Order: sequence, then structure tokens, then C-alpha cells
Amino acid sequence: MDRLVIEGGIALHGEIPVSGAKNAALPLMAAALLAAGSHTLHNVPRLRDIRTMQALLGHMGAVCDHGDAMTIDTGNIHTLEAPYELVKTMRASVLVLGPLVARYGKARVSLPGGCAIGARPINLHLKGLEQMGVDITLEHGYVSASARRLRGAAITFDQVTVTGTENLMMAATLADGVTVLRNAAREPEVVAVAEYLVQMGARIEGAGTAEITIEGRPALTPGSIRVIPDRIEAGTYLVAAGITGGRLTLTHCIPDHLEALAQKLSAAGVRIEVDGSGITASRSEPIHSQDVKTWPYPGFPTDMQAQFMALMTLGDGVSIISEQIFENRFMHVLELKRLGADIELDGRSAVVRGIRELSGAPVMATDLRASASLVLAGLAARGKTEISRIYHLDRGYETIERKLAAVGARIWREKG
Repeated sequence: MDRLVIEGGIALHGEIPVSGAKNAALPLMAAALLAAGSHTLHNVPRLRDIRTMQALLGHMGAVCDHGDAMTIDTGNIHTLEAPYELVKTMRASVLVLGPLVARYGKARVSLPGGCAIGARPINLHLKGLEQMGVDITLEHGYVSASARRLRGAAITFDQVTVTGTENLMMAATLADGVTVLRNAAREPEVVAVAEYLVQMGARIEGAGTAEITIEGRPALTPGSIRVIPDRIEAGTYLVAAGITGGRLTLTHCIPDHLEALAQKLSAAGVRIEVDGSGITASRSEPIHSQDVKTWPYPGFPTDMQAQFMALMTLGDGVSIISEQIFENRFMHVLELKRLGADIELDGRSAVVRGIRELSGAPVMATDLRASASLVLAGLAARGKTEISRIYHLDRGYETIERKLAAVGARIWREKG
């Protein structure tokens, strides 16, 4: 099993290009199921989760080619099932449910089960589909869905759900009538999916707000779109500049997507400069401890909580980090403590008392963003840090060790 080795204590300087967003690319790939023909997605990152979605679409009969761009030909879909063997490795696989039942009238998708950061049930997806006239049956660990044709409905989510919003928005594009999604997710990735659906012929208004209106169409046609930059990858590298006391410029990004994080970093003593599609982070003063509470977009992203906590371990005071989205997203705490961090858990909050320096040690990644927090801590720590189980990292960061090495980090991958 591969591991990353980091010799820390080096201030990072240089430019890092930001890759396409995994969390936008995956629903865009699922959206290809809504229209027969060849779809083209540009700027798709080469990640483990992307390969899993390719395998899933290929299982159904789609032909996927990931060259300079990704092409997905959905002209010969012959299987309407997402098997457990594929879904168990990636929860986003459930995004094929809405498109399949909308276009073909039926689907059979394995329940994704839990994950390291919480249960994240899909009941909100299923409840919404039922309101649209879909007959849902749960049996043998699978969701079986069927409907002659979906009908528009007014759907209010009990809580904000990104994949739920995407799934029902995609399904509604082929429904009979108008669908209104209230308390919808406002994330940039949701907006990106809506923009592609509109390009395919859908009628959608309100994407990026809490209320999205979709007028169903008889059919959609394939299109071409560029995947938006990954705001979480960008945010991770902004923290890398701050935690090492360096200066990094991120290119090919959308600074507006990073506003909540940028405000907290500025308050923590990290200077943020925006220039068009570039953003630069640097730090020459002490790290100032800041409280953080995660919240749905445009609030502070839960996917940046672990990375910001790594920064706060070197703060000049006490930081309280509260996790409001997932109930079990503090698994990185024990590993950060192995590096010397002073952190105490109190329910859904972590109390972080800043220390002078971290010390390298062997640590183990428990999930994707926890992996990133350990990389950041390792970059700042004195001595050598070895991070095992980095297959989590490979799910969401494209060639992270190469990008960091290019700006001065002593980091390399060792085959296990």
C-alpha cells in the first residue's frame, strides 16, 4: 500500500495550477445518461473516483474515453443497474439514479451505505423521487425505482443536500411539468451541473439559490462543457502557503468560490491577493487562532474543516472548530495529535490550542480531507512524516505530491 513521506519545515514558494473539480465532474458524467449520443467534458481530473464513475458508466454500456478531454457516448445503454461492487467505493455513484429513472423509467442502484465521516443517507433523494411519481422499493441492499414518466412536483428538502439537489434536478429535466426544489444546495458544483443541463436543452432557473425551478422537456441532447476548478483543492493549497509561511499563487481557479475560506485565512494572518483567475496566499506574521463553524455554501465548507484545523494547531491562541454538516468528521484529530497537536473533542466541536511546532511521525489517513490535513501538518512539522493509506488522497487530489514538490516541498511517494 502506497504512502507519502514528507520532510517538513520548508516554506513553499511558486505557482500551482488547480485541477478540475471532482465534485462537479462526477454529476456531469452522470448527466450524460439523460441524452443519447456523445458528450464532451473538458478539464476532468484524473482521479480514482473519476475512474470508478467511468467503470460504472461502462458497465451500463456507455463508452468513455479520457484523453485530452473526456468523451462519453451513451447511445447504447443496456444495463440500468449500479452494482454494489462499484457503488461501495464511491457514494457519488448514486447520482445515476435520477437520470436512469427519468430517461428509461426504471433503475436499480445499490445503497451506498455509510462512510468514514458519517452515514449520509439518501432518503432525501428517494423521498423527492417518490413525490415525482417514482415507485421506490428497497430490497437486498438495492433501490429499485420505476415510473412510466416522472411528473413535476414541489419538493422541499428537510436539510440541504448537494447530491440530492443534483439527482432530483437531473431527473426533473425529463419530467412532465414543472418541478420546484426548495432548500436546495447552492454550491458552485450544483450551478455547473445546471449550466450543462441547460446546454443540453433543459429549462432551469434559480441554480445557485435556495429555490430551483425546472420545466421538464420531452428529450435532451448531448453537449460539451468545461469542468469548473476544484475549490477544495485550491483551498488546501492556500492553507499550505499559510502553514509553511510561504507564498503560493494558484492559477486556473475561481476566487469567488473561496470567499468564506479566504476571509478566515485573512483573519488568521494569511495574506490573500486576487488577480483575475489567480489567487495568492502568503504569510509573514504569526498564525492567529480563529473559530470556525462549517455550514452549507456559501458558508465555511466542511471539506476544508480538517485542513483549517491543521493550520490552527500552530495558532497563537485557542480555536474552536465546530462541525455542523457531518457527525463524525473529526477522525483526523487523533492523527494530528500524533504530530504533537493539542486538540480536545467536545461533541461536534474541537478545541485547538496552538503550539510552537509540530513534530513528524507516522500517521494514517482515514478519509479524503483528513488525508489532506495530514499532508499540510507534515509540510510544517519538524522532521519526517509518513502518511499511510493514501488511497483516500488519490480519490480527490490530482498528483498532489508532484504539485507540492514543484513549489519546494520535500515530499515523495513510496510504493507499499
